[in-house]
Amino acid sequence: MYVPQFNSPALVSVESANSKALFIWSAMYRMDDTVRVADIDAVGSQTVAIQFDSPSEFAAHPGQFMKLSGEVNGENYNRFYTLSSSDMIDTFEVTVGVDPQEAGPFSEHLGNLTQGDQIHASGPFGQNFYAGEPAVAILAGGPGVGPAVGIGEAAVADNHDVTIIYRTDDPAHGTRLNELDSAGASVAITDESLGRWVTELISDVDKTQIFIYGFEQFVNDATAALETVDIDPSSAKIENFS
Repeated sequence: MYVPQFNSPALVSVESANSKALFIWSAMYRMDDTVRVADIDAVGSQTVAIQFDSPSEFAAHPGQFMKLSGEVNGENYNRFYTLSSSDMIDTFEVTVGVDPQEAGPFSEHLGNLTQGDQIHASGPFGQNFYAGEPAVAILAGGPGVGPAVGIGEAAVADNHDVTIIYRTDDPAHGTRLNELDSAGASVAITDESLGRWVTELISDVDKTQIFIYGFEQFVNDATAALETVDIDPSSAKIENFS
């Protein structure tokens, strides 16, 4: 079932590169339905990527997020997960941390899904997504690597400049990050301060769209790093997972 959020075609701008217009377009085809698991892969020591079959009219953009819902041990859960796929033509993907010390019952449930299983999904949501900007720099912490690789792959496919600064001591999506690096993206994986990498890798500040994805402490650290090189954090597209 698709739930139209806007009724007037006049609300859809022809300026497809504009993120507001793209948001309106995808919101018109917001999904609220059961989806089938197409594949699930371990992409890190405690991280899985789950691909779901995309319904025929589903439209979303890298960096938006989905709401997944289900029942675990008699309790209903609704959780939001940012898309980690570069396009949604046949499937859409989310990346889920399954660390037994940190993951809740629903994340554990998702990690145990197998091909053919079904789950309820709605979305997409969010306006902080890749909208065809000519240069992007994604600062990612923890599960923020999901939208980082999705946005990175979409921008590389558009022949645009890509920088990814990923702070972690246990990297996920290593294969896709290596492929992005080989395709010409600047990729830094670090467990240290972000400031050095922001200074070294983000050169053309005026033409680069900054994205920040992570939990609150990471977002605070990332915005502080931007300020040290005179980048206004308010210009960044930010998703705080906290």
